[in-house]
Amino acid sequence: MGKKKGKSSIVQHREAFLRMNYLYQAAHCVLRLCSQNVDISRFYATTMKTIAKKSVLRMDPSVKRTLCKRCSSLLVPGTTSRVRVKARRQCHVVVTCSHCMRVKRFHCSSTHHSCTQGSHHEPEREKDGRSEQMLSAKDVDKPQPVVSPQ
Repeated sequence: MGKKKGKSSIVQHREAFLRMNYLYQAAHCVLRLCSQNVDISRFYATTMKTIAKKSVLRMDPSVKRTLCKRCSSLLVPGTTSRVRVKARRQCHVVVTCSHCMRVKRFHCSSTHHSCTQGSHHEPEREKDGRSEQMLSAKDVDKPQPVVSPQ
């Protein structure tokens, strides 16, 4: 007789996800309060990665993109990272970590879709027309990482 797979596995991992979310928010808040607190923010991000590894959980790709793979610092444009748009072969965004100088590249062409996006996306504009946002039915139902209000 095997164990029933149900709510027990969801509840078990819920605490780990809540803790990871709290550490991610704390890392953002520490950097927002004082930009010299990079070491504390890096410690929170490293702890978050450790929790994910120990409990064998996947982090959301949007969270992974904001963390440096080498030094685990939070990549905030202008504070802990430099962001450039390059168009050599293909249009791509280059994010450089200020601490360890690690480079991340993300394709930004209209034909390229990341693993979290489907092929049926259309850009939608806000009412005032200032920014574009890619939305789909999958993205609306998927829980997003919560950032504390300013």
